[in-house]
Amino acid sequence: MRFSVLASGSTGNAFYIESEKERLLVDAGLSGKKLDQLFAKIDRNPKDLTGILVTHEHSDHIKGLGIFARKYQLPIYANEKTWKAMDGQIGKISADQKFIFRMGEVKTFGDLDVESFGVSHDAAEPMFYVFHHEGKKVALVTDLGYVSERIKKTVEAADAYIFEANHDVEMLRMGRYPWNVKRRILGDSGHVSNEDCGLALSEVIDNNTKRVYLAHLSLDNNMKDLARMSVDNILRERGIVMDLHDTDPEEPTPLYEVG
Repeated sequence: MRFSVLASGSTGNAFYIESEKERLLVDAGLSGKKLDQLFAKIDRNPKDLTGILVTHEHSDHIKGLGIFARKYQLPIYANEKTWKAMDGQIGKISADQKFIFRMGEVKTFGDLDVESFGVSHDAAEPMFYVFHHEGKKVALVTDLGYVSERIKKTVEAADAYIFEANHDVEMLRMGRYPWNVKRRILGDSGHVSNEDCGLALSEVIDNNTKRVYLAHLSLDNNMKDLARMSVDNILRERGIVMDLHDTDPEEPTPLYEVG
């Protein structure tokens, strides 16, 4: 497997993963033009995609979904509640491009098994994905208020993680957001803080884990260096030394081969 975090943050999210036979996009939260540019930067052609998986209906995850799927005639996979919630947001999608991917289901795409799992977030039925291929495992875990024991069990011992480190709690508390927005972010259906990211990772990382990407950082309430330092400190306190990598809302991460 190889993957790239094409974009990650409150302004737009997209994740690309490929195997020998499959090329999948998770979310399309940027304009179609921007998505094309991101694919070009990792030397991949969207025409070769075999499908788009959707996590939930928030605009930073589906902004370019309709136009991108229509342009390249791509099948879209989402659960039923997410399909209903997206109605009116993504334009007309033909029936032969609409597919149901239920929460808790494992769906096989060629030589790639994709496992969906539910998260606590203020959307209709948000879910994220674990990718399995030839004994290797990649876990995509963002947009959740807290990391439950069920989620930890689902994502444990992955070879690579793309894990939310949305905010520094003190920056958020002292920041310019109105209190109702702060309360939403800090709540059980909001976003995971740097500290909670580190604590959760310390419970799921094992000897298989080679790489962690810190994802969905807030532009207003976090900084890359701060997120990295906060998570690293927590991991080191627990005897874990891990390769932590940044993600960006504008630039894709280099393609990484899981091996």
